[in-house]
Parts: sequence; structure tokens; C-alpha cells
Amino acid sequence: MASVQGEPPAKALKHGVQNKGAAKPKGRSINTLTVEQLESDVISQLAAENWSGSTAKSFSSEIVENIYTNELGAVKKVMMLEVSQYLEKYLWKFYVPHKSSLSHVISIMIMVNEKFRERVPAWEAFKNSPDNFPGFFEDVTRLIISPDSLSYKSQTVVLVFLIHIFNSLEVDLIRQHAQKLVSLSIWTNLKPGRLSELYKETPKMKKFMSAIKKQDGRLSKEELQKAVFERQFLYRLITERFYPTLHSITEKDSTDKTHYCERVLELLIDLQAQLPTRRFLNTLLDDLHVVVTCKRSLVFQKGSKLFSQLLDMLEFYVGFEINDLTGEPMTDKEMTDIHYRRIRALQKAAFCNFGEELRRFALSNVASIDSDGSLYKYLSPLDDKQLSALAVKLSLIPEPPSEADEVEFGSYTKTYNKEFLLDLMVFRYERRLSQIEAINEMPLYPTEAIVWDENIVPGDYYSGQGCLALPKLNLQFLTLHDYLLRNFHLFRLESTYEIRQDIEDAVYRMKPWMSESDTTLFGGWARMAQPIEGFNVVEVAKPKLGENHPARVRADVSILLNTRGNIRNEWESLRKHDVAFLITVRPSNTTSVRYNFKGDFIPQVGLLYVRGCEIEGMLDADGRVIEEGPEPRPQLRGNVRTFRVWLDPNQYKRDMTAHEGGQEDVYGTFNIIMRRKPKENNFKAVLETIRDLMNTECVVPDWLQDILLGYGDPGSAHYSRMEKHIGTLDWNDTFLSEEHLKHSFPDHDVVMEKSEEGVENLPPFTLTIEDGEDKESKKVLAQNHQMLNRGPYEYNVPKKNSIKFTPTQVEAIRAGTNYGLTMVVGPPGTGKTDVAVQIISNLYHNFPEQRTLIVTHSNQALNQLFEKIMELDIDERHLLRMGHGEEGLETDKDFSRYGRVNFVLSQRLALLEEVGRLQTSLGVQGDVSYTCETAAHFYLYQVLSRWEKYAGGYDTYSLEQVSSEFPFHPFFQDAPQPLFKGKSKELDWEIAEGCFRHIKRIFTQLDEFRPFELLRSGADRARYLLIKEAKIIAMTCTHAALKRHDLVAARFQYDNILMEESAQILEIETFIPLLLQNPEDGFNRLKRWIMIGDHHQLPPVIKNMAFQKYSNMEQSLFTRFVRLGVPTVDLDAQGRARGSIANLYRWRYKKLGDLSHISQLEQYKMANAGFRFDFQIVDVPDFNGVGESEPNPYFYQNLAEAEYCVATFMYMRLLGYPAEKITILTTYNGQKHLLRDVIAQRCGANPLIGQPHKVTTVDRFQGQQNDYIILSLVRTRNVGHLRDVRRLVVAMSRARLGLYVFGRVSLFQNCVELTPTFTQLVQRPLRLHLLPSETYPTSRLVADSPSREDAMIIPDMPAMCQFVYDLYGSSVEMMMQSLPKEVPVETEEKPVEDDGKVKGQPVVTKEIEFEVLDDSAAKE
Repeated sequence: MASVQGEPPAKALKHGVQNKGAAKPKGRSINTLTVEQLESDVISQLAAENWSGSTAKSFSSEIVENIYTNELGAVKKVMMLEVSQYLEKYLWKFYVPHKSSLSHVISIMIMVNEKFRERVPAWEAFKNSPDNFPGFFEDVTRLIISPDSLSYKSQTVVLVFLIHIFNSLEVDLIRQHAQKLVSLSIWTNLKPGRLSELYKETPKMKKFMSAIKKQDGRLSKEELQKAVFERQFLYRLITERFYPTLHSITEKDSTDKTHYCERVLELLIDLQAQLPTRRFLNTLLDDLHVVVTCKRSLVFQKGSKLFSQLLDMLEFYVGFEINDLTGEPMTDKEMTDIHYRRIRALQKAAFCNFGEELRRFALSNVASIDSDGSLYKYLSPLDDKQLSALAVKLSLIPEPPSEADEVEFGSYTKTYNKEFLLDLMVFRYERRLSQIEAINEMPLYPTEAIVWDENIVPGDYYSGQGCLALPKLNLQFLTLHDYLLRNFHLFRLESTYEIRQDIEDAVYRMKPWMSESDTTLFGGWARMAQPIEGFNVVEVAKPKLGENHPARVRADVSILLNTRGNIRNEWESLRKHDVAFLITVRPSNTTSVRYNFKGDFIPQVGLLYVRGCEIEGMLDADGRVIEEGPEPRPQLRGNVRTFRVWLDPNQYKRDMTAHEGGQEDVYGTFNIIMRRKPKENNFKAVLETIRDLMNTECVVPDWLQDILLGYGDPGSAHYSRMEKHIGTLDWNDTFLSEEHLKHSFPDHDVVMEKSEEGVENLPPFTLTIEDGEDKESKKVLAQNHQMLNRGPYEYNVPKKNSIKFTPTQVEAIRAGTNYGLTMVVGPPGTGKTDVAVQIISNLYHNFPEQRTLIVTHSNQALNQLFEKIMELDIDERHLLRMGHGEEGLETDKDFSRYGRVNFVLSQRLALLEEVGRLQTSLGVQGDVSYTCETAAHFYLYQVLSRWEKYAGGYDTYSLEQVSSEFPFHPFFQDAPQPLFKGKSKELDWEIAEGCFRHIKRIFTQLDEFRPFELLRSGADRARYLLIKEAKIIAMTCTHAALKRHDLVAARFQYDNILMEESAQILEIETFIPLLLQNPEDGFNRLKRWIMIGDHHQLPPVIKNMAFQKYSNMEQSLFTRFVRLGVPTVDLDAQGRARGSIANLYRWRYKKLGDLSHISQLEQYKMANAGFRFDFQIVDVPDFNGVGESEPNPYFYQNLAEAEYCVATFMYMRLLGYPAEKITILTTYNGQKHLLRDVIAQRCGANPLIGQPHKVTTVDRFQGQQNDYIILSLVRTRNVGHLRDVRRLVVAMSRARLGLYVFGRVSLFQNCVELTPTFTQLVQRPLRLHLLPSETYPTSRLVADSPSREDAMIIPDMPAMCQFVYDLYGSSVEMMMQSLPKEVPVETEEKPVEDDGKVKGQPVVTKEIEFEVLDDSAAKE
């Protein structure tokens, strides 16, 4: 690799290097890229001349050198280069291994780093042209080890690239080269003594190392040199690059070296956090004493706080409780045994070599010497040589060189001095707190030390460039404990970020100032916060056995509610377990100082302390907690209210310990209490759930655990690979006909058993599916069977499925009903919910003893799923909907727990009435319909005996006797008559059996309801319903996380889980529903896990950009499984949108066609009234010189687009479109609010126009649809977050019949990621083409597209507003003329504003003459 003369200027190579996470910038740290910059910058000119377009261009190294030297110093420049495809079309295309310049290699890495920062696919260019990657990877690794010509900023760029390499091991091209750097051969760098110890512990490793040496002997000289370099790479990185840099940092040194060292720690943490990279590396890091060396550095002791936090993370993973070689988690006992073996080895070495000095130490019990204080006490009297000799005996350091070699010996003594050896001994042999104990002693509420630490909880302006002390959620985890722990920390910090925003908002609103008497004065007020009038700790309970913190800490908080009635009610309505925060502020500013809301928060308000608490209840006049219940709450006098709260015992212990050490008593200083919105305040319950899981034996099904952690064969849990396989299955009402059955298995030979030629077999079918390697051996043996007669009434006829499932949907249903893990990828409109419902129905009928848990992300999706379940043949007594949100169900029935209890009780009474009617019809005396027990006796001795007598004589009956001997004729007098048809004996007997099944079902249900007679309280009945009666239980993932403890305590059990919207659920919220039950005999009874989602649509919502980008917290478990290669069933036919609209997002999926009804149904054949096109993008220029605006950070608005969208909606309403069929979407919250304001101003209160169905954001509308979508893209300077293709897919796929997009076309069509969609959009005119003579619904077909001359072309937004205003006036006039003259009509004068304009008139009111524009003018 040729080198570049000299280092580039200081301004270069800043991208991807600065540590933006360390401090909150005053302004925006995320650089934005505008379309004007794209069009005018020199980079755009270079791109146009050298690599843009499809034609091949020649390569010039001078261009690369020039860009590297002059353009890579600013983030905007790098963004431009990335957008212009500098990497794909120039750098990688012309890269030559070992010959391309240093600038060329580093430029490639910078561009890859930028792609990771922008969260766009980074390795596509390398996968498309992989031949040069081995040489490139070698160039990069050699550059890290020998960067003599590079600055530390440039070296950091290379390190960041290597971090991305090891976080992309799912890419085959990356993995095969990266794993060589962390293979077993790196143990050749260990000290001989340490290697010998390892061979004793694991003898097979010696064989493997011998095999490596033999293999080396067969390599050529060049191959051997390369192999040696790879196995020494990390060793040399640490010893030759990291250690010298670490020791060279001084207090006055620049931060570049510190940032370099922080990135090295980040790399080591990432390697330690994945088993394939950790397995052999952890031993090397321990042998090199990385943690101890870093702790003794100046940068740790007096320098970077971030470095210290990263080192704490590395130390945690170095000592993680896992067997590195086997990957098995280690128990506390195993960790204690390892600790004891180490201490015994230390004592033995001390006794044998330093009997006099360390005799007492050698003979002491372990517990008395394994603390850090004891170790320092016993080992400090030894001098340097004695400590060195002891360390050599323990294989901690190498043998010392001879004293004759003064230089080497001096270096040795300098490296292994007494202080270092003491620290090493203590680090190696002190007893550590177990990870579980550490978590149990951690406070759950964030404090001020965490809330405003930018390294842990970055602010709003994280750019994706800096290094942070945060865990990452990538592909693999070490153990379930590691999995839970990372999610615990990230969930806690994400909640902390939201809490910080709430605290800053509330405290700013309260405007704390310092009064003349040095007390705190509040000049404002806040709805969510109140000043504290009094605070007293009223109880500190004794610790429980084995704990060292109080069992419970309670306090009373008094506040003065001298506020409006609605706010007072909100405070008085605080419920048990609601979370609040106690805050201490001591402002230094007096009332004369104004607040600067853009400045630093803490110095202005003087915030000192933040502590969390949990509401127990409000106190009554007697000081007792007011219990929640049906009784009315007592009316309290005055405005003072006192709340009893629970404090965090762990935090209280820490604060009291600090107070005993001389610090201030935190609990005597609080002067503000803040509450939060209930929906945003469930973080503590979720954190407690995760902590409970870490303290219990997390038993995940054996067939799932490896996949969950990211190891093993990703297809091992597929139903075809499971040990248990369902051979024959009743598919119930899945198929509509025999033809549908045969069409559903195109790769199988469908054979009907007992089939009569020429006679069609009717469903339902029982199938036995035989899978072979070729089509000849793939068979489906089908047998139809007749549904049993359930009774003579209409409601006895079972409900049936009416959907003709596609072959792919049938495969998804087959996979879901079999054992194992099923993942269904459902593009928009492909019937994901219908598939889910059919899976549930088939499980319900085939395995009636099993219970199925349904989990979704949102209440809306859960209700949609539940409503479709109710349409199938599932007994509603077996349905249960848990959590809030059931009120959204479109039914009068209550499916909540207490609603189901009431249903059972009312059903019991109705059934007992039927029993009484049956008793009367049989002429039986007595009160047999009093209870379920008496009814059971009546059935056994009166009903069943009569039926058995009747059935016993069947063989002797004639056709007439089947009816005449039937004993229950009087009971079925209310059934459709005649009861028996008299056509055949067999048919009448079937009717008789159906009648008895109806009677038997009455008593079967009463037998199931009998426990509800014995259980007297509503809570007991609800609990029984949950754990016994309900077969299909539905809840949101949030409810599952909040109520896990209660569900486990109630012994809740289930066999199957079906998750809808899986790609939108947080990883941890997807995992928790797996463990809502206790294991049975050490095994999880879960048999099936069906996940349905679409990773090509939007992921879970993460508000903090750092957690989203750096920690990858937005990655759902569904997406991670897809990345790991878990087999999926990809639904391949959509039935939502017109084919032309579906083409806008069809390209994103492997295969996505249209269902037959898309071309057959009338609504899809008809055109959109008043519009020339069924979809169109309308270019919206600046209005009055203004495009997008940003009144608040990230609160983007565009007035021109808002007016245009609302005018289009008004136009549609005037043509007759129903308002409920129109939705207005936008990509930003700011625009959503602006649209609502414009609608309220223009037409919201007008009964002729009204409001659209919804005005919301694209993100909020995911999972929903409407016939017509009006979409505002808002941005005019840069693409913004629409560059995320997942958001584009959601935006394009919400419309069924019409999609009208308003935006700045020149900006979006140049974005590479959006090209497949916008290429189609811009093929149509960019001005709105209308046909105002049409009305809704139109008789025009889509195929009859009107010509350009027939359409009215709207030039811009003012013209549209004027046109709609005129159209409205003419429409009203026509309506007035059509009214009968004799009917008096009250007309309302239009209100006139002060300026003489009619209120509600559009922005522009001047007359505009329309002319027909040609296509070239329309497209600009």
C-alpha cells in the first residue's frame, strides 16, 4: 500500500472522530445537508464529472487525494460524498489491494463509518464486488498496527471502522476474515506459565494448539507471515499501540489520544460481549492485565470520565460469569469455587516461598483475607523483588531478565513495580460482588448523577459520531443474564431521558428564584409539579434476612393544591403505584434574572437532588391511607393534601451512608414533587420485572435458547427440524373447497382419500403432509369429514372462514400450528391478521386442552385481532382480553376479566333456566335447576339415562320410530319445525344426535361454571377464569411486562404465543411474554412461538437518538432473528392497494404480487373522481420565500404544503368523497399540528366539509389504512428521517385507492435510498391534475385515463386555494337553488374580519386565470 506524503491538514479527518457524547453542545451538533448545498458544492461538481451516472469514468488518484486533504474535514462534506455514492462508484470500484494510496484506504473507511452513522446499509458495495475485500482487510489491519504516518484522529477513524467490522459478523464476507483475528491461535501470545496452566485445565486445547503448529509447518513463507500477523494483531494493538499511547497522555495533552484510547476500550468491550470473539480473547486480556494497566493510567485517575465508565464496562465483561470455552453460564457456586481455588493457590505460593513474611496470611480462612483491604494489608510489607517472585510463581508476570541486561531489567522493574503488582494481586484475588447482588442493590429510580450525565444519557443532539458508555444490542449475547442486563440498563436509561425532559419542563415552568431571605421562591406554576409544603420519613423497616438495606421506607409529602379544579382532581386521583419524583432546587438567581431556556438547565435552577418515589395513597383527615375501591372517596377540607409514598430502600441506604460520612441529608431538602402522565410512567414496573427475571431461573425452551442468544443453527427451531412433528391435522375451515386445497399446495401431490370420481369433496379436511426432497415424494393425503350436528337452532351452525388463503398463507398457517418457532414476514396488506386468526382457530380446535397467549404492540392491533377471532367458530367463554383498551372493541360484550366473570355468571343463570325448562318437559319433580351441582345430578340420572335407553334401541327402530321414540320433543318445541325431516333413518338419527349434543353442551358448560358457585369473591373468580377457563388470552406487550409478577403468582400457564406487530416491539418486551409462567420440573411448557411482523416497516419508537443509533435499541427481536438467518414465511400477495400504488413499495420485498380481487373488484377498477391519476407527487415550491420552518428543534413545519393538503381535502369533500375515507398524513409532528390548525381555520366547523378521518404522522398510522391518503413530506432543505426506507414503505402503503404526495421533488428524488419509489412518482406530472367536472363516485374506469387536455392543471398552492374557494361558492349556490322555494331557508352571513376579508377564506384570494399547461411545463 503506497503511502501519502505527510499528514493531511488539521481540518481533515474530523468526521467520526470527535467525542460528541461528552458534553452537551450549545447548538445543533447534527449537521444538516440542504438541497442548495448539494446543487452548488464542489463535491457535486466532482461527482457529476467523475462518478455520477451510469457511464464508466476513468480513475484519478489526484481526485482522491484532493478530497481526502480538503473535503473530509467537515461532516457536511462527508454527507455529500456519501449521498453521491462516492464509495460505491469510485473508491471501491477503483481500489487495488496493497497498491492504492493511504488516502484511498482511509477514505473508504470514512465512507463506511458515515453509512453506519446515517443508519443505511454499509456493506452492499463490498458484497457486490467481494474480490478485493481480503486485500483491503489486510491493508486496514496493518494500518492499525503500523500507523507511523497517521495522526491519532486518523487512527481513531480506522478503529471505528474495525468496531463496525466486528459488529457485522452476520455478513459472511466480514465474518470469515474478522474471526481469524480472535481464533485460538492468539493464545500463542500468552506467557508460557499461563499457557501451561490452561493446558492442565483443558488438555484438549493442547492438542488443538499442536494441530495449529503442524498446519503452520505446511504453509509457505508468505502465508506463515500473514498467519502470524493475524494471530498477533490484537496483542500488538494492545502492547505496541494502546499501552504506549495510554502512558504518554499527560494532563496538558490533547484529547486526541484520549479519544483514541476510548475507542480501543469500546472495541475490546464489543469483542468481550460476543462469545465467538470473546472465547479466546478474554484469556489474552487477562494475561496482559489490561484493566489494571488502564486503572493505573493518568487518564483514568485524573482524566476522562468517559474513559473510566468504559473501563468499568470492560472490567464487568472481563469477569463475566460465563465459561469462555463452552459458553455455559456459571452459577454463584461455580464462581465461588473458582475464587477459592485462586485464593488457595495464592496461599500455597505464599506459604512455600514466604513462610515467615506471609505465614499468617497463608493459614487464614478465605473470608478473612479476600477483601481489598486485607490483601493490601498482608502483601504491602513485601518488597518489589518478593512481590515479583510471588507473581511469577502465580504465572501473573513473566520471569525477570538477568540484571546484567540493565536496559531490559530497568524496563521490567519500571513496568512491574510494587504499586502495579499490589494492584494486580488485589484485582486478581479480591472477592467480587456477584452480578445478581449488584443488580439487587441498584436503585431503580435515576438520580441527578445519572439524569444529566451526557456520557450515559446523551441529550437531543447526539450526532452518531461519539463514543458512549452504553451497552449495545447487536446479534449475540453471552447468556440470558447478559441479555436481560443490557436491556435492563438501556430501558432504564431511555426512561431516564424522558424523565429528564419532564423535569426540565416542569421546573422551568415553576421558575424557581432565590428570595431576599435566601429561600426558594417559585414565580411560575406547572401542571405536573407542585411545591412541597412538608416532607417527613415516617417508617424505615428493618432489613429482611440476608439483605443490608431497609425492607421498606415510607414518607409523607404535603402539598398545597391551590389550583384549578381539574388540576386538583388530577393530583387527588394519583393511584397506588404511580411514580413521582422529589426534587431539590436552590437557585442562585434572583427575581431580576430572566431564564434562558436554551442555556444550561442545572446552573440556572440550582438543581441539587432528584429522587424517585411510588405513591401508596392520599391520606384522609385521620392520617390513614384512602383505599381505592367502589366506595366514594371522602371529601377533604382545605387545600393541603398529604400523600404517603414509598422510597427506594437501596437509594435511601446509600444516602444515609453518605450522610453519615458528612454529606447533606438529602431527605430534608426536597421542595418540588413532580408527577408524570400514567402512560409514560410504567418504567419502574418493567424494570422490576426484568430484575425479577434475573433473580429467578429463566427457563427458556431448549429448542429456542441458542437462537435467542444468537448462536447455533438459526433454522433449528423450524417446525421441520423439531423432534415433535404433527403428522395429521384437522385444518377445520381453512380451505373453502377441494380446488382451494389443491391450489394451496402447488409443490405437493394432493391425494384425496375415499374420493368418488366426479363428486367434489367438501371441507373440512384432515391433512397428512409428507415432505420429501423432490416433488414426487411430496404428498398431501387429504380426507374430508363431516362436521358434527350441534343442534337444531340457527346459532348452533358454526361460523366459518370466508378467506381464500394463498399458498404462502397456508404455509404460514401450517408452520404456526406445528411445534417450534414460526416467523411470518407480512408486507402491507398481505393478510397478516387473517393468518394469525386462522392459526389461533386451528390450534383451538385441534388442541382444546392447550392455551394460547396473544401479544401485540398496540391496543388497536389487539382489538382488530380480537374482533376477527370473534367472527370464527370459537366459544366466547374461552376468550379473555386483559389490560386497558378492551373498551375499543367494536362490540357490546365485555371481554375483560371482570366482564368475563359477569358473562359466566349470567350464562350460568341462563343455562340453569334451560335446565328448568328441560326438567318441565320431562315431567321431573324437584328443584334441579338451583345450582350446577343439582343440574349435574339431574343430567346423570334423568337425561343421560333417557338418551341411553333411546340410543340403545336404534338398531330396531323404523324411520318413524326414530322421531316418535325421541324423548326430548317437548324441549325442542321452540326449534325450527319439523324437527325430524323424515327423509332417511340416518339423517334423522344425525338430527337426534345433534339435539342431544345441544343438551349435553348445556351441562358441560354448567360443569365448567361450577367453580364460580364455590368461589365467592370477584377476585377469586377472575383468577380462576385466567388460569383455568380462558383458552385464548390477549394482552399488549406492555401489560405483560407490567403484570408478570401477578401472572406468575397466579400460576398462569399457556402453551402457545402468537405475537402480532413483532417488528414494532422492543426486544425486552418481546422476551418477557415467554416467561409469564413458572417452569414445570425445570422445563418451559411453551410449544409454539409465532411471530408476525414486517421488519421493512418502522421499528420500535426510541426517543433518544444515542440509544437508537449507538446502542441499536430500536432493533426488535424479530429484526434480529431475520439478521441471524432464522427461516421466515414471506407473504407474497397483497390485497390492500391498487397495483399501481403497490408498485411504489413492492420493490422492497423479495416477491410481492396482488391478490385476484385487486383486478376484479369494482372499487379497484373505478378511477378516483376528480383526479386524473390514482397517485401523484405534487412539487410544492417556497411560499413567500419560505419552505420548511423550525420554530422549535425538530418541530418542522411547511405552511405551503399544509395549505395545499387541506385545499385538496376540501376539493375531495366538495366532489362528494366521504370524510371518513380520507386521511392526511405527514412525516413530522410539527406539520401534524399545523395541518390541524389549518383545518380548524378553513373547514373544521363547516358541516359541508368537516374533518378528515385522521390527521396524524406516518409513524402513528402504521398498521392502519384508508382509501385515500394525502401526504405532506415537509422538508425542503434536507431529506430528514424519510431517508429511512422503512418510513417510506409505511408512508406509501397506507392508501388503498388514491395517494397524493406533496413535497419538494428535487430534494427527495436525489436520495439514493428513495430512488426506486421516487423514480415512479416523477414519471407523472409534478403539477396537480384535476377533473373538477366529476363527482364521487365516478363511472370512469382507471383504464380510461383522460388526456392532458381534459385536465385542469393547478400551477401552485395559491391557485389551488383560490380554485377550491370558488368551487365552494358555486357548490353552495347550486344547493341553494335546488331547495324548494316555499321552504324558508335561514342563511347565515359570512363573518367578516376587521380587514374586510371573509373569515375562513384561503390564503390567496386574487382571481387566477387557468391555462392548460403542457407536460414539460408541468414537470419543470
